[in-house]
Amino acid sequence: MTSCDRYFRELWEGKRRTVGDKLLVALLVPWALVYGLIMRLRGFLYARGVLRSYRLAAPVISVGNLSVGGTGKTPMTIYLARLLISRGKRVAVLSRGYGGAGGGDVRIVSDGSRILLPAEEAGDEPVLLARSVPGLIVVTGSDRYHAGRETIDRFQPDLFLLDDGYQHLRLRRDLNVLLLDAGKPFGNGWTLPAGLLRESPAAVRRADVVVYTRADREVFCPDMPDIPTCRASHRLSGLVALSGGEPSPLSILSGRKGVACAGIADPDAFFGALVRHGLTLSATIAFGDHCRYDAMDRAAIMQAMHETGADYLVTTEKDAVKLVSFQDFSVEAYAAVLALDMIDPDVLEAAIEKLL
Repeated sequence: MTSCDRYFRELWEGKRRTVGDKLLVALLVPWALVYGLIMRLRGFLYARGVLRSYRLAAPVISVGNLSVGGTGKTPMTIYLARLLISRGKRVAVLSRGYGGAGGGDVRIVSDGSRILLPAEEAGDEPVLLARSVPGLIVVTGSDRYHAGRETIDRFQPDLFLLDDGYQHLRLRRDLNVLLLDAGKPFGNGWTLPAGLLRESPAAVRRADVVVYTRADREVFCPDMPDIPTCRASHRLSGLVALSGGEPSPLSILSGRKGVACAGIADPDAFFGALVRHGLTLSATIAFGDHCRYDAMDRAAIMQAMHETGADYLVTTEKDAVKLVSFQDFSVEAYAAVLALDMIDPDVLEAAIEKLL
């Protein structure tokens, strides 16, 4: 993540409040108003049927958000996939496959029994989903309706999960799950480019269930008029070596120095969680979201490890699917496992039961 990326992230979250920062936001507000108006018009045209949407021959549960990354869509998708599979359902995930080299074509990442594509081709999140949930079918494509049709023809799933689907209005959904960060649900309140919102807060009305993520039992989360709400928290539950093996507790790294790297929307949150779990980090490296980790990126990691005398590398599960080859360099490397805990699961599970 460049210093420019970090600056705008902090600006959009309302963490930068100098006169110059406020002036920059004010200069961007007219563009944000235009962008927000376009998104509202788009939603209106889909709602009125002017822009056509399509329904698949199997129920669709959409998981998405209003902001630019960082609300925990992948952990929620994993949670729902495990829940549905445990109830005997054949589940397929439809993902855009952002960051993969496959473009917008329909690509089968997992057929439910084996992973068919690497992260470089499929994107990091689809491969992570396939690795995390045995039996899950994962398909990518820019046109999720077309991808869904092909998935039905080949695998006959009982149900679809639409990953990052809140704005993908071309595909109709039977349950719309919206994730909001409990600490900053709407950032500074503006849409892009003056804020981090993809749509105005009014778009919440399309949701069937709102889940406040990164919450805890003490956090107050406002109710939404006529929309059921619930809370979920995230925690680091352990470590998995990039070379494979069973999960281990984070305490195995106590008393040793490490380098942490992350190519996600909010890397600082990841680094902070590691420190709170007692890890000693000699360096942290924030790459851009969906970083592909080319030779230059890997060299930067190795340089940081050598210069700081680090004993190990720790990264996110999403980054780990692209850094597996670090074992070739004899580097002790781990992925920190992120677990999602539903604080009040009854609201979400009731909506799913009604759908099923």
